[in-house]
Amino acid sequence: MQGQQVGGVQSPSQNLPGQLPLEESYIENILRLNKGKVATVYMTFENNREWNAKVFKGIIEAAGRDHLVLSDPQTGMRYLLPMIYLDYITFDEEIEYEYPFGSGAGPAASYPPR
Repeated sequence: MQGQQVGGVQSPSQNLPGQLPLEESYIENILRLNKGKVATVYMTFENNREWNAKVFKGIIEAAGRDHLVLSDPQTGMRYLLPMIYLDYITFDEEIEYEYPFGSGAGPAASYPPR
């Protein structure tokens, strides 16, 4: 397999099916790594007269470049949340995190470190 030279390290030009590219440490990729876990999502909706900030808690079902899908197991409600309104996300358990390419820390880690 032909690769490209990045920062003195050979990187593969193709990714394995079902795995995230090592060099892409974006929020949606981190959320995909943690699919099935309960997350608390904090969002701010500017210029909204009913509510400016809102908190959603649920299971991560899917994440895309511009959205997050959560399901609330208590109510059965599903939320499609635009990433543009995202402030931050918390988890009550360790999360899986893919290190950016070339960090030298290895391919994957859990936070907090085990």
